[in-house]
Amino acid sequence: MTLPEVVLWTQLRKRAAGMHFRRQHAIGPYVLDFYCSAARLCVEVDGASHNFAAAAAHDTVRDRWLAAQGIRILRFAAADVLNDDALSGVMVAIQSATAPSTAFGGPPPP
Repeated sequence: MTLPEVVLWTQLRKRAAGMHFRRQHAIGPYVLDFYCSAARLCVEVDGASHNFAAAAAHDTVRDRWLAAQGIRILRFAAADVLNDDALSGVMVAIQSATAPSTAFGGPPPP
């Protein structure tokens, strides 16, 4: 794992609000940085290499494939994970995405 992935993994293990994440989770032809099966959520930490056209095109194909499998994707810049102030926002976004009302498209029917 890269340093930003290690930092985020440490935070996910401490503050994931009861959600279980796996790191380096293989699914189909891809390996996800982090995956929460209960929320069907993939969390990716993107370094500078993702700014190049070829990597961005690969990410688009990958994201479409994951979406077709019913998996939502959150992408965060590595620089944001390494910045303490921004990391708080990253964790809030992840916790929001794993909340029961968002994880499955809304609250359960009455």
